[in-house]
Amino acid sequence: MEKLRHVIFFTLAIPLISFVFACNQGNRKNTSSPTSKNKSNSSNTRFLSLKSTIGLPEVNGGFDLMSLDITGKRLFVSAQDNHSLEVIDLKAEKALQSVSGLNEPKWSFYLPEKNEIYVACGGDGKVIEMNASTFNTIKEFQFKEACNNLRYDKVSNQLWVGIGQSFGALGVIDLDQDKIIREIPLSGYLKQFELDGNRVYVNIPGKNQVDVVGRKKNKVTDVWPVKLSEQNVSMALDTANQRLFVGCDPGKLIIISTETGLPVTEINISKGADGIYFDKKRSLIYVSCGEGYIDIIKQNSADHYQAVEKIKTKEGAATSFYSPELDELFLAVPQTANQQAAIRIYQPTN
Repeated sequence: MEKLRHVIFFTLAIPLISFVFACNQGNRKNTSSPTSKNKSNSSNTRFLSLKSTIGLPEVNGGFDLMSLDITGKRLFVSAQDNHSLEVIDLKAEKALQSVSGLNEPKWSFYLPEKNEIYVACGGDGKVIEMNASTFNTIKEFQFKEACNNLRYDKVSNQLWVGIGQSFGALGVIDLDQDKIIREIPLSGYLKQFELDGNRVYVNIPGKNQVDVVGRKKNKVTDVWPVKLSEQNVSMALDTANQRLFVGCDPGKLIIISTETGLPVTEINISKGADGIYFDKKRSLIYVSCGEGYIDIIKQNSADHYQAVEKIKTKEGAATSFYSPELDELFLAVPQTANQQAAIRIYQPTN
């Protein structure tokens, strides 16, 4: 009888033990093999690393956009609150010169063929053309209101200017003729824009839309609503995949097809996106945000994107510039009561 009880016990116990063991193995397998999305987000992979920091102790307040002299290794930084253009020696990693007396400089563009720099000013509606060695003024182009964004078209040798506060328009400066040749009215006050062949895509944040300007007709030919968020401020373009990256202030990156004008997908990012740059070599999107982060998005395909890293920076450090030639990302850190103004230089890790 005792022997029979042992037989019955082991007959019942062995399947039960096998079942528990199998469950534990299954749980262990699920824990170590998360989905690819979670695996990427929870990994220790770093896509950018801080190379160096250049202090700017004489600069007060914040910055707007930058431009670059690749050959001379000079970075030009618009210190809008300081009313100056800061010239940084990237080889020596130090401040080189401060060009003062500018009325709220916003964007700049460096033309290497002539060693000249153009600075758009928000305070007086001027684009100032300067010699980039002496920084003496060569010519001033006067518009009706504040000048902001600048984009250069090498094919036509034209400099495009975002203008307006109470209205919005695109101004065009012909650099061969050295004069303003036209202004194209928009549906409202504009922020960043991108040139794409015969079209220009323009963020109109007050209307939550992108104005599409036809360059042959010199007018708005289409409007793409931005319905997935609001306050579309920053913008970048992937021409190969026909994708427009639109950063919205509340913390959303919207990817729009430039074939259809429709959103392909969206992804959550930090708030206050101001600089968006597409690293084609690595299929990465760098987004600098005023909330105090650089968000890095991986483009897995034209329609699929994934947040892969969030780098803590400083609150208010929204302005950035990525140079594919130097393979470096520059981030402007504003001066506050608790911190000195500075330029941080980041490098991709692979």
